[in-house]
Amino acid sequence: MNNRIRKLTGTAMLSAIAYILMFLEFPIPFLIPSFIKMDFSELPALMASFAYGPVWGVAVCLIKNIIHLLNTQTGGVGELSNFLLGACFVFVAGIIYKKKHTKKGALAGALIGAIVMGVVSLFTNYYIVYPIYTGFMPMEAIIGAYQIIVPTVDDLWDCLLIFNLPFTIAKGLCSVLITMLIYKPLRNILKGAES
Repeated sequence: MNNRIRKLTGTAMLSAIAYILMFLEFPIPFLIPSFIKMDFSELPALMASFAYGPVWGVAVCLIKNIIHLLNTQTGGVGELSNFLLGACFVFVAGIIYKKKHTKKGALAGALIGAIVMGVVSLFTNYYIVYPIYTGFMPMEAIIGAYQIIVPTVDDLWDCLLIFNLPFTIAKGLCSVLITMLIYKPLRNILKGAES
């Protein structure tokens, strides 16, 4: 099969899986406010980034979020955030893996990608996501949701540092762990028997 057609077909398949995984989200009570949910939809994008390259991983992030706009409950804000963070994660992981094409390179890339995603989440949440959310929910209510868990947080920056940063990194690390377990058996399917 032509390499480009294989990549397009694989990206479409992985985007569909990522879209489905977005619906399998769940809250983590007592650790982070319930409006922030855990899902594993970056997993297929990370696999695309490793199999086809970083741009293809970003494409999976974009496609899953465009399709998810049909079912949005956040007016598109959640999808924008999911795309920005997921794209940072899989692009960084894919670039590093492309330069160091080994299992250690994949692991290093994915770990660094998860950390970059966490750091970027501080700024995207502070300057883009939460300011848009205040159109639906006052900032006092948003901070109040965090204060239920840790009463001493008193501003958005504290909330993001204490809750969102570690949560986002942990979310990325879960995708890293699963990818390390399943990528090798699926690699030949994604890349073709000739790879």
